[in-house]
Amino acid sequence: MTSRQLFTIVTMFVLGVFGYAALAPSPASRPARFATGASASPSPTGPPPAYDVRPLAQPQGRYLGVALSGAPQDMSRVDRFADLVGSKPNIITIYESFDDEFAAAEVRRVHRYGALPIVRWEPFKAKLKDIAAGRHDPYLVEFAVAVRRLNLPVALTIAHEMNGHWYSWGAHNNTAKDFVAAWRHIHAVFARADATNVIWTWTPNVINPVPSVRLAPLYPGDAYVDWVGIDGYFTRRGEQTFDALFAPTITQLRKFTARPLLIVETGAEPGAMRRRAVEELFTAMRKRPDLLGFVYFNQKGSGDWVIDSDRPAVAAYRAGAAADRRLGFRVN
Repeated sequence: MTSRQLFTIVTMFVLGVFGYAALAPSPASRPARFATGASASPSPTGPPPAYDVRPLAQPQGRYLGVALSGAPQDMSRVDRFADLVGSKPNIITIYESFDDEFAAAEVRRVHRYGALPIVRWEPFKAKLKDIAAGRHDPYLVEFAVAVRRLNLPVALTIAHEMNGHWYSWGAHNNTAKDFVAAWRHIHAVFARADATNVIWTWTPNVINPVPSVRLAPLYPGDAYVDWVGIDGYFTRRGEQTFDALFAPTITQLRKFTARPLLIVETGAEPGAMRRRAVEELFTAMRKRPDLLGFVYFNQKGSGDWVIDSDRPAVAAYRAGAAADRRLGFRVN
């Protein structure tokens, strides 16, 4: 059976389950003000309307998130982190490879906790050109249908840090047109499945290590993006203040989009810099109305970002979380 034949079969299944979805507007016809929009009225014989993510995409409060090894599979790790920093996170990161099934159980755990799951979808093996050309459509349709069937809010990043050169989907292996075409194609597949319970979160790396890669050509457009995410880390050999790390990227972003910002991944290496970095993250949220929050990567990765035993950093986190009443609202 060819991929095209398989895609046809899966698509017919989707239309059988979500028949009214075929009448949904195409991505290009959706209002530019908000990419996902509200779903149509439910059919008497169809599924319930898609979860309306607009209040979460444009919240009155602010997000304080965490990425933890072993979570959300083990939510006790989230509880321990919340006890440590004195505040329950309301965003929790889930990492998925592009060939994984949708992590429905993990998303459900995060939602029950009162947080928004942010899924980082990583196409390690799939080429962006192939995604854009529809060669992975059977998988995409299956994933989108699973997202819609669960019908809980999900923030979704796809091929994050695409302006870097450290991932297979990065700028050294792909053109900006490849990336934009792949993103828009995935968005269209989700729209046909009526999977509008998604906050589309386009997430480049801070431009500092890759200043020659312009962000504007990589941007799919406001009709396809709800949040602009940013990944950036405070390091001893690199930028050590919020302005040095994030301001150049934000300045460039604001030349082509006014979408809300979320720091989707950040952390600081050990030392006095870490306490200051944490303080400045909270200060930036208080001063910038366009900054929805940040997600602290409390794991070891390219560096040691774990703050658990760093008393000054933990104290700064607790003080920052306590000083802003907008932080930590329950998602559900």
